[in-house]
Amino acid sequence: MQTIIPSPGTVFKTLLKADFITQWRNRRSVILVMLVPLLILISWQPLIKTLGGPFVLSNCITTGLTAIGLMAYSTSIARDRDKGIFQRIRVAPVPTWSIMMSRITVQLAMICFMTLTVFIVGYAKAKILLEPAGYVLGFLATLVGGVLYLGLGQAIVGLVKNSETVNATSRLIYSIFILIGMLGELGTLGKQVALIAKWSPYGTVRRLISDSLHPASWNMDTNFALLATIGYAALFVGLGIWKFKWETK
Repeated sequence: MQTIIPSPGTVFKTLLKADFITQWRNRRSVILVMLVPLLILISWQPLIKTLGGPFVLSNCITTGLTAIGLMAYSTSIARDRDKGIFQRIRVAPVPTWSIMMSRITVQLAMICFMTLTVFIVGYAKAKILLEPAGYVLGFLATLVGGVLYLGLGQAIVGLVKNSETVNATSRLIYSIFILIGMLGELGTLGKQVALIAKWSPYGTVRRLISDSLHPASWNMDTNFALLATIGYAALFVGLGIWKFKWETK
């Protein structure tokens, strides 16, 4: 009797379809994640004239990336690991890379949807219109920043085994990033905190996205922000892969 083993491509498509269905069934959490950057966009409308549309949009998108990577991704991975879902999937002839790649692909799709939603609401509600190159570069910069935050979420799940502790840790780091990153860059917490915020993961991603949305503002600091973002992403992804365990035991 011949045993037919599905190809890696077929397996990946099946996993991807299942993960998208699961994401759709949990759409309430997706809506909550999407609401955060939109609420910031609406509340920051008076700042557009003084700080500029790209600055406001970049803060909204960076906040959304932080929520997706720290709140949505890390929590779902920790929950499924606790339930033994990964162990059951690994019993089947499934390449291990396809399991995580499917999850990451779904999150990248969420990032694209969140970014597009911010652009649309930004134009419809706040009248922020960018040049075509700004939208394209902004999307690319958002994906780079998305890898950083997904890597950070993966690192948290790798270092922390208990799902409840993962949830608490993610919320704490999210709050610190928003507090130091958003308020620190505005100078409300002092010059030293502003400098820390500038080169924090939040600050480098925000700067990269902001200057990508307005390509004429791209300068040497933007290049450094890009290098720092890539460096953070490599560190978090490497740490997340190294420390990640498929089960909590």
